[in-house]
Amino acid sequence: MIADDLRQQVTAWRDQDPDVATVAALDDLLARADGGDEAAAAELADAFAGPLSFGTAGLRGPLGPGPARMNRVVVSQAAAGLAQHLLDLGLEGGRVVVGFDARYNSDVFANDTAEILAGAGLLPLLCSRPLPTPVVAFGIGHFECVAGVVVTASHNPPQDNGYKVYLGDGSQIVPPSDALIAARIAEAASRPLADIARSDDFPLVGDELVAAYVARAASLVPEAAPRELTWVYTAMHGVGAAIVDQVVAATGFGEPHRVAEQNEPDPAFPTVPFPNPEEPGAIDLALALARQVGADVAIANDPDADRCAVAAVIGGAWRMLTGDELGTLLADDLLRRGVAGTYACSVVSSTLLGAMAAAHGQPFATTLTGFKWIGRVPGLAFGYEEAIGYCTDASAVPDKDGITTLVRVLTLAAELRAQGLTIADRLDEIARTYGLHLTSQLSFRVSDLSLISDAMARVRTAPPSTLAGEPVAATDLALGSADLPPTDGMLFAGDSVRVVVRPSGTEPKLKCYLQVQLPATDDLAGARAAAGERMAAARADMARALGL
Repeated sequence: MIADDLRQQVTAWRDQDPDVATVAALDDLLARADGGDEAAAAELADAFAGPLSFGTAGLRGPLGPGPARMNRVVVSQAAAGLAQHLLDLGLEGGRVVVGFDARYNSDVFANDTAEILAGAGLLPLLCSRPLPTPVVAFGIGHFECVAGVVVTASHNPPQDNGYKVYLGDGSQIVPPSDALIAARIAEAASRPLADIARSDDFPLVGDELVAAYVARAASLVPEAAPRELTWVYTAMHGVGAAIVDQVVAATGFGEPHRVAEQNEPDPAFPTVPFPNPEEPGAIDLALALARQVGADVAIANDPDADRCAVAAVIGGAWRMLTGDELGTLLADDLLRRGVAGTYACSVVSSTLLGAMAAAHGQPFATTLTGFKWIGRVPGLAFGYEEAIGYCTDASAVPDKDGITTLVRVLTLAAELRAQGLTIADRLDEIARTYGLHLTSQLSFRVSDLSLISDAMARVRTAPPSTLAGEPVAATDLALGSADLPPTDGMLFAGDSVRVVVRPSGTEPKLKCYLQVQLPATDDLAGARAAAGERMAAARADMARALGL
């Protein structure tokens, strides 16, 4: 049995829910809980424990009934809150592009959003089909919008969905906008859902938006650039393939060898437990195909195609490049081409980018984690974060874009091939020039979030004084600095070892970002062996310090 107050909440929710599927799910949970099913009672309690938090990542959570899940009620309240915020800013009649991926209910949530924005006196431009997140983000500037919405959970598991909000500058929301929108969402949630005005008087967009994006992406390839290479592509069951095909055709690169099992959108993500190229095993099919066809490079997008992963033969074997390796490859290529502007990366990324920018006389900026910060760096020429997110065309899409990143990678790989070189050769050249920067990540997935807060408290009150036998100084990032606003994290830095510890912003994980830096040398094999030993020691020391 469940408590009377919870039963009242469930009944009130059920009475206003327009989705027969979530109503049926709620009825089933209630019947099972009344029959003594403790798991069903616990699920009800969790689903109604409180509203799904709206923050700088918008909304993200598992699908299902209740205020703590992603469903039509929660999305409708979010759309109403966003609409009122835009009206508060005096933007009545302003355009808002609304896009969606191919996850369960994404199209339904997007249509609800468009109807509510239109009902509030705004002009939604609803995408007519599932599209990659960066294409929708591009649409904000292309259509001169005051905001944008993308219904996506990016690389989260199949049972999740999300709601990402952009401002009129094309970047994701940051404080105080997130809190102001959240307050308006809370007001909408306090009223009956039927009171939210709706209208179906809005246009659909698709072909024009895609054509403009494809043309812009194709323009990034120099006319005289080599285009011959053999490559593999996987869309990871997401929405990237159709747009990638058009972009590749427009650029003149040869068609890829596609991972057929992962090429078409499928919200069940049947070949991967986590549709994230960073997860172990996620790109195994792409690697197998790359070996089979003798590819120069293999490229993967995540399901909404805002991230890009690259694999190549490194040290005689195929492996995925780390996010930092790809970031420095892309930056090095742009700097060689004389692209001027600020080069930026997040505080958890490698420090190598700063050294590279300085060597080329270009400004550098460190930001908090997330493209809501990177995309807003003034004069941005290139930005990245180690979680395989890259902004390579900031004036068009001031956000991570896995498709234009793919274009940059193809251009670089073909140019290297024409010179008789490989991606591994270029990575070696960077290491010989700037020193070896080995990065790694240590993460802990938890079911009890208190373990994360306990671990953060532990390293704040009793920080390690040495890592890998080297003295390190501790900096509490929660205090903020002249360069960075406050954030929940700790930085430990020595002469060659650097570690940042922080809770994940999108998953129940505690993450440690480790770097070992050694001076430039021609003996890269020896340097890599030494760095590997020091990295292993730092990882072990950090795990002990966290108590996890």
